[in-house]
Amino acid sequence: MEQERSMREYHNIEPVVGSGSKILILGSFPSVKSREAVFFYHHPQNRFWRILSLLYQEPLPETIEQKKAFLKKNGIALWDVIESCEISGSSDGSIRNVKVNDLEGLLRGTKICHIYTNGSLADRYYHKYFDGKIALPATRLPSSSPANAAYSLERLVDAWRIITEVPKDGEEKEEA
Repeated sequence: MEQERSMREYHNIEPVVGSGSKILILGSFPSVKSREAVFFYHHPQNRFWRILSLLYQEPLPETIEQKKAFLKKNGIALWDVIESCEISGSSDGSIRNVKVNDLEGLLRGTKICHIYTNGSLADRYYHKYFDGKIALPATRLPSSSPANAAYSLERLVDAWRIITEVPKDGEEKEEA
């Protein structure tokens, strides 16, 4: 069995952000399947789209255009922390020599008020490179990856429910 070599890979997916985006969900770096499809969370076993579909009580988006429309409708921006890195396949554990995306540039002029990181690696790299540079609250969510076997879909939905608590345009957040 030939061991996969670490190769420098580049992020090839444009961020999804709209004028109504209130939250930004950040992954670490796209998987091989996502890089091939040129869109986020394309691996069929990744639970990202199922989580959002259940949270927002909407049909599961199938096409890239449906996914983009879903995100924009619900005020969600989507991107990754890492712009390029050395990686073997899709293994987060093999990531080395990171160059990060321009998150500050992405956020400039938006209404984004909260950042959520999808998993501990995205969270670690976000804080390593952007603490002290971006003044928005950032919350780590459990990874939607199939490698996160400790979390059932139901448990992920419960943990991710917090993203729906950001008020939409024209809404006031209710005081408890």
